[in-house]
Order: sequence, then structure tokens, then C-alpha cells
Amino acid sequence: MHAAYEKMFGGKSGLGGLLLLALLLVVVFPLTLDLFRLNLVGKYLTYAFVAVGLVLCWGYGGILSLGQGVFFGLGGYCMAMFLKLEASDPVSTKIQSTPGIPDFMDWNQITQLPMLWEPFHSLTFTLFAVVAVPVLLAFIIGTAMFKRRVGDVYFSIVTQAIAAILTILIIGQQGLTGGVNGITDLKTMLGWDIRTDSAKLTLYFINAGLLLGCILLGRFILNSKLGRLLMAMRDKEERVRFSGYDVASFKIFVFCIAAAFSAIGGAMFTLQVGFMSPSFVGIVPSIEMVIFAAVGGRMSLLGAVYGALLVNFGKTYFSETFPELWLFLMGGLFIAVVMYFPNGLAGLYESHGKKLLARFKRPSPKLAKEVKVHRPQKSGLPAKDNVTLPAAGLEASK
Repeated sequence: MHAAYEKMFGGKSGLGGLLLLALLLVVVFPLTLDLFRLNLVGKYLTYAFVAVGLVLCWGYGGILSLGQGVFFGLGGYCMAMFLKLEASDPVSTKIQSTPGIPDFMDWNQITQLPMLWEPFHSLTFTLFAVVAVPVLLAFIIGTAMFKRRVGDVYFSIVTQAIAAILTILIIGQQGLTGGVNGITDLKTMLGWDIRTDSAKLTLYFINAGLLLGCILLGRFILNSKLGRLLMAMRDKEERVRFSGYDVASFKIFVFCIAAAFSAIGGAMFTLQVGFMSPSFVGIVPSIEMVIFAAVGGRMSLLGAVYGALLVNFGKTYFSETFPELWLFLMGGLFIAVVMYFPNGLAGLYESHGKKLLARFKRPSPKLAKEVKVHRPQKSGLPAKDNVTLPAAGLEASK
């Protein structure tokens, strides 16, 4: 029982940090923010899924992927396809030349729903595809790269190229994907209107719960033997390989886990924001997702969440307050983090936060207790008065 507790929560400090994050997400934000701002926080949390996956993949596994937007986008597109089909019933699309298909297909003279879209009439299949499709792609990429011992900067370049290729493919296949505009005008899920205020609040809590679940799963992996092997592979890959372990299989596994986390975030993004487009799949968003993990601390699962919240809050604040300068301000923030806080927010807490907390936890000095010392009466001499000494003085006299 104690071992399972350690693996899942990482001890008392890990449990305390997780409870603090849960309190912030589930209690503080809903009570202090209006619905518009809370929905923004929910959107930021969908990016945190990607950052948490990057902590596992990059921070502990040493695998820097610059194409996590691919998996984020695939998860989002799978969910968007289901929602779009539900919004494209024959009654709602009766003004089209071909009722019963998405509007962008009708604009591109498609007269029949493509076979690729047919299974997404089912919510069960959609939920399965949200995770399975990105994980399958990650498995194919990982097998092709890691089995051939392609790693480090070469792997990063390959994932970046895949992000660019998928973006071009999505934009080019406008009749199937909605092109550069993406899949928009998503209204209901099984008849439940996801645009209402109550629905947005419910989706926020579902989003926060799934994120906390992913963090727990990540901690379980890192506190197990697999987590220790990941760190060993990151530092001394050849030594781990010579010890008889299949390094490629471990890399493929953690890369697939990171892809699954990203895909869940993409699906929740589609539900909360109401659309999905190729602008979340390409190189730029993928690099931004790496920055989320770097700012929060690439060795901290909780830090990745705070990093995603901080960077996206900065983007929103600077773009609203300084619309002409916000890109320069964001660039300055990133440079400052890299130069002065290379381990991110989590490293800042480790180096300064713990020392500050330790000062408040120091026990207050105890009040000295009075101790009566009885001097023995010697024969022939009068008894002397009892002497009262403080406890500290007594200890010193000993």
C-alpha cells in the first residue's frame, strides 16, 4: 500500500503539490473568474496535456519532439468530425445541394459522405479514435526512428517535418478536412448543446479532471522502474543498452504516451473552443508547446501545467494591453527564462522556494522551564536555600 502511494503521489510533498493544483483548478478559478476567463483557462489547460506529455518524453526520456501539435491536432480533428456530423443532419442542411453532409463538402461539390467519415457517426468509435489514431502514428514514427537509432536533433527535425507535411495535407484536402478554415460551427454532442454557459462550465471541470488523471499516470510511470530506466537512457543510453534492455521499445512507449496525452488535450480543445483548424497542427504551435514545458520545468509534471497557464496568460494579457508589442514582450519572457531560470518554474521553486518555506517552518524557541535544584545539607552546617535555575542553564552546567 505504501509503495503504491509513493508511486502514485510521489510522497507527501508530491501529494501536497497535486492537492494545491487541484484546489486552484477546481475551487479557486471557478469562484474568482467570470465564465469567459474561466473558459480561457480551460483552453490553456488543453495545452497543458501536451506539456505534461513532453515532461515524460523530453524531460525524462531525452526525446525532444517538435511535432506534438500533430497529435494534438489529430485528437481534435477526430472529435470535430463527430461533432460536425451531428451538426450536419438533413434538417439543418436542407438548403444545401446535398443535405446531410458537412457544409464545406457541399461547397467543394462532394455529393456523398466519404468513407473516412462514416465511422465517426459513433461516439464510442470517436473516443477510441481520439487516442488510437495519434498513438498509432506515434508508434509508426517511433518504430521507424528508434529502431534505427535515430535520435537527438535528427529526431527533432523529422518530427518538425511531419508537422509541416500534415499541415499542408490538411489544407490541401479541403473537401475532406475543411481546408485552412478547419472544421467549424460545432454545436451539440448527443443532443447536448456545448455552447451554453452550463455546458462550458461542465467541460471545464471534465478537462481539469482528465488533466489531473494524466498527471497521476505520469507520476506512476516516473516513480516505477520504467521511470528510472528513462532517466538512465537519457544520460547513458549505451550503458543501458549494454545492460540488456531494449532501449528502442522504451522510447517508443513513452513517445506513444506523450502522443496520447496530446490527443486528449486536442479533443478537449475542440469541445471547449468549438472548432479545430490546421493552425494548431503546424511547426509554430508545436514549438510553443515545447516552450510551455520549458517555462514550467521540463522535469516537473506540475510545473508543466503552471508553465502552460503562465505563457498563455502572458500571450492573452500582452496581446490585449500592448497589441503592437506583445510579440516582443513574449520573446523577452522566454529569453529571460532560458537565461536566468534554465530549469523553469519548478527549478526556481527548488532553489529558492524550499528555502523560503523552511524559514517559516522553523520551530519557535521553547520557553525556559524553571527547575528547582536542592542542595544536600552537610552535617554540622545549616541548610541552604533552594536555588531555581532555567532549564537551559541547567543543561549548560552539566
